[in-house]
Amino acid sequence: MQTVYHAADSRGNADHGWLKSRHTFSFADYYNPERMHFGLLRVINDDHVTAGMGFGTHPHRDMEIISLPLSGDLAHRDSMGNGSVIRNGDIQVMSAGTGVTHSEMNANADQDVKFLQIWVFPRDQGLTPRYQQISIAEAARPDDFQQILSPNPDDEGVWIHQDAWFSLARFSDGTSKRYDIKRPGNGVYVFVIKGQAKIGDITLNERDGLGVWDTDGFDVTAVGDAEILLMDVPMGA
Repeated sequence: MQTVYHAADSRGNADHGWLKSRHTFSFADYYNPERMHFGLLRVINDDHVTAGMGFGTHPHRDMEIISLPLSGDLAHRDSMGNGSVIRNGDIQVMSAGTGVTHSEMNANADQDVKFLQIWVFPRDQGLTPRYQQISIAEAARPDDFQQILSPNPDDEGVWIHQDAWFSLARFSDGTSKRYDIKRPGNGVYVFVIKGQAKIGDITLNERDGLGVWDTDGFDVTAVGDAEILLMDVPMGA
């Protein structure tokens, strides 16, 4: 098993006043040649948007873009005609494909919004843009892995154009479960949203990340109550 560890305080930092963002991988003005991506996982941005502010209309193409709200409400509009609000307990995916424009605004004038924005390279370029949003709160399984994203439209969670699976683990103190990697050649990037987790002899604190590959699985143990995101992605095209 090979690993790469990224401490929370080693991430890129952007402070635009209305937006505070930490970048696990190189993004915008943060560039680190050793932190470009993990396999086909390109971006993990930990965004904090002040009340009433947000990202104005801007373009994307040839990328699978996933948003996972952690607190507050995020208002989405796009050139496909979608308009919605996503909240904690929801997941949103936008396949940019041949090109799409969208905006992501804080839906509240009196409350900040925090969310993870995650980008995954698609299997193919030039795909038809698409949008999907679902609630994952009702299907939450305490002390187990909850699949929230896969390559399969008929499977649990949202789906994307890539052989990737995302799972959430909400573990109580001391819970330990083995995670089996879904596909040969995939690796898993583990991101601790809340609390602490242990993988092998490595303890991850809140917002730390750990990439794991060259193995078929590993144990995840909560140190205290923890919320952990596991992103199972191809390590090569």
